[in-house]
Amino acid sequence: MWKEEDNRLKRTFKFKDFQEAFAFMTRVAFLAEAHKHHPNWSNVYNSVTIELTTHDDGNVVTEKDRKLAAAIDKL
Repeated sequence: MWKEEDNRLKRTFKFKDFQEAFAFMTRVAFLAEAHKHHPNWSNVYNSVTIELTTHDDGNVVTEKDRKLAAAIDKL
């Protein structure tokens, strides 16, 4: 579930292993490029943490972030 805090939408995804986590990141990368909106994220082994904020609007959560979050949820 996405959580809004500190002007960011945040979510951590857990996977079976590093390979599955990396494959998810690859899919998100293509999706983000299609949305022309790129996440801040980190990966440690089987965990991927994503933070979304709109830099162009002063680092706040906007509809652009919510749309990308919803698209990521569909992966």
